[in-house]
Amino acid sequence: MEMAENIPCNSVVGGNFKEVCPEKVIRFKPPLYKQRYQFVRDLVDRHEPKKVADLGCGDTKLLKLLKIYPCIQLLVGVDINEEKLHSNGHRLSPYLGEFVKPRDLDLTVTLYHGSVVERDSRLLGFDLITCIELIEHLDSDDLARFPDVVFGYLSPAMVVISTPNAEFNPLFPTVTLRDADHKFEWSRMEFQTWALHVANCYNYHVEFTGVGAPPAGSEHVGYCTQIGVFTKNGGKLSKPSVSQQCDQHVYKPVYTTSYPSLQQEKVLKFVLVGELLIQVDRLRLRYQRMLRDREKDQGPKPGDTDSCPAPHLLLGAVFTEAEKARIESSPKPFCEGEKFYIPLQRLLTYPKLHRLCADEDRVRSLIADSVCLSSDGSAVVVDLHNSWDYRPEDN
Repeated sequence: MEMAENIPCNSVVGGNFKEVCPEKVIRFKPPLYKQRYQFVRDLVDRHEPKKVADLGCGDTKLLKLLKIYPCIQLLVGVDINEEKLHSNGHRLSPYLGEFVKPRDLDLTVTLYHGSVVERDSRLLGFDLITCIELIEHLDSDDLARFPDVVFGYLSPAMVVISTPNAEFNPLFPTVTLRDADHKFEWSRMEFQTWALHVANCYNYHVEFTGVGAPPAGSEHVGYCTQIGVFTKNGGKLSKPSVSQQCDQHVYKPVYTTSYPSLQQEKVLKFVLVGELLIQVDRLRLRYQRMLRDREKDQGPKPGDTDSCPAPHLLLGAVFTEAEKARIESSPKPFCEGEKFYIPLQRLLTYPKLHRLCADEDRVRSLIADSVCLSSDGSAVVVDLHNSWDYRPEDN
């Protein structure tokens, strides 16, 4: 955990500038907000949730960091500031590279405008709900409603709540509350008392930690940001009650996008055909090289056939011993006249293609209208030579 350091400075946090020397201001490395986001990312790494919601998502920076995780299939942000959601939604759109190299699993990202103390059934059944620097913005009435909505109604498998630690504030020069919109800032005892009560009421257990370690000599104040990680007892999502199952759509959808993935047939076909054609061309060129080497070094021998060269000439990459054995035991490519045949069984032993789809019948149906297949559909057929191939005799 990175510690804060004291540096001489004339400014204070929150943009309230005035002379404060010889007092010192705290600087965190990395910045405190990045430490909070990294805490959530580490949690996602460990628990691999499929459905994640960020309440009070603001500028959507945390959502942008989370969308890269392959385990997440539904990512939702909720915020009371509709304008901020509109202006930041584009951050969550797929990049060009995510079409070229799509995800394994589907991902949908949705932003909703609404209050975190309103019930919306579209947020039921989530694995993780994050509330990063949120609760201190709630007034007393909303704070009283918050546990029943998040823990009682939504009842996710895990909830992460971060909030300022008021005991750290004296280390900041001339700071009472860290933000003008904060309704309160709790000490560690106040936060833990509230969190333990909530956990007990809604069948959760809670662990306390934080980010933003204090500078040397001030360890007694604790972390700058205190964090409670609530986990539902039993470790499983609760089955929604009859009343929960009734649709309650109070949030206004502001933005939604879906990512290309290999679960989508059109995407799988595009990637599969592209990878297959690359492998076919590698095999074709290596076969040509084998024929040239044979003619150059030894010349044609009686009984020579147009069978495939030794498997190690066709691998074209570094493989494990098990992968090599699987490739070498599969049907070999062969030539008939100027046509080069590569059995589908052979192609599907190559790791990249095997990972995309290991079922020969499905591969055949996906590629049938994009590549030329043999009459029985068992092999891809291409011309052994193309007009753009390099030929030594052309020099």
